[in-house]
Amino acid sequence: MSSITEPGSVGIVETKYFTFAEPPNELQLESGKKLGPITLAYEMYGEMNEDKSNCILILHALSGDAHVAGKHHPDDRKPGWWDSMVGPGKAFDTTKYCVICSNVIGGCKGSTGPSSIDPATGKPYGLRFPIVTIADMVNAQKHLIDHLGIKQLFCVVGGSMGGMQALQWAVSYPDMVKLAIPIATTARLSAQAIAFNAVGRHAIMADPNFAGGDYYGKQIPSAGLRIARMIGHITYLSDKSMHRKFGRGLQDKTAPSYDFGTEFQVESYLNYQGDEFVKRFDANSYLYITKAMDYFDLSQPSGDLKKELSRVKAAFLVISFSSDWLFPPYMSKEIVTALRRNNVDVTYTEIQSDYGHDAFLLETDTLTNLIVNFLEYADQRDNGF
Repeated sequence: MSSITEPGSVGIVETKYFTFAEPPNELQLESGKKLGPITLAYEMYGEMNEDKSNCILILHALSGDAHVAGKHHPDDRKPGWWDSMVGPGKAFDTTKYCVICSNVIGGCKGSTGPSSIDPATGKPYGLRFPIVTIADMVNAQKHLIDHLGIKQLFCVVGGSMGGMQALQWAVSYPDMVKLAIPIATTARLSAQAIAFNAVGRHAIMADPNFAGGDYYGKQIPSAGLRIARMIGHITYLSDKSMHRKFGRGLQDKTAPSYDFGTEFQVESYLNYQGDEFVKRFDANSYLYITKAMDYFDLSQPSGDLKKELSRVKAAFLVISFSSDWLFPPYMSKEIVTALRRNNVDVTYTEIQSDYGHDAFLLETDTLTNLIVNFLEYADQRDNGF
């Protein structure tokens, strides 16, 4: 990692890679299948203290990756996806904490996924890649954390699918998680969310270029992936934010054209989001990651969320957003209620915001205040104050 290039920046960062689960020690997946070898792409910011007790694991959402903060090259257009929250003096202060983030298995940004080479065939896995779950993603991350010599994570934190992983970490490895911050998330996906994911997958698989998932080295199913992203992106916004940003405004026109071209500003915006997504994301990864989200249900196998959360030991800060209709506040409250019934130390905040689900990426100031206070309180409590 280079020296800081501007105030609050972690500077130029480098993605690292960790490979494990070499045969015959493959990772056992929830589906019953095995996967290996596995490579995880990850990034680290800040320095570990002597006993490695200051490590924070940030967990990314569906379209995220390991690149949370900083830039890979000085001429990069954009920094990491949560750059506003990670760095010197920010919510996750890299002068105090060592921040880690890895790309999930099933992803397409350096970690083993359907676009990776299957050692059995020498070709990309495609749909021969096994189905993975949120728990599988966390179990893979556990191997990375062990490799780094970390006995307990000071905090696990993430928004959306990242929040699911944070919850899973606290359940699967209770002794390894001191603090957990699930943001704009849920303990189980709703029928509505599963439906949106299903439509996105159908759009991809109906693309003539999908070729049963074996499109690598050929024309990619860009039209299907583009539609999937457009559908998904609508769920990340809110009615109020879309009205404020676009209204019924026409794109470079003062009157309708009375045809089926792109006319409204909101249409142009969705087209742009779809086009940009196709440039950086693999269609098969979209299938696998959305399916992992669909399967996520922390109330299982008993069907009782309180019972399944009874073994957690972390203190929690649970955050929701008032206009989030993908994972509305009642879902966070359900988590909070189950935790409180288990006498877990939990703080809950519903942030008033018009940004919808995307608020976890945009409400920087409010999130920073909440998170800094939560982390500092934990430090003070440990020091006997």
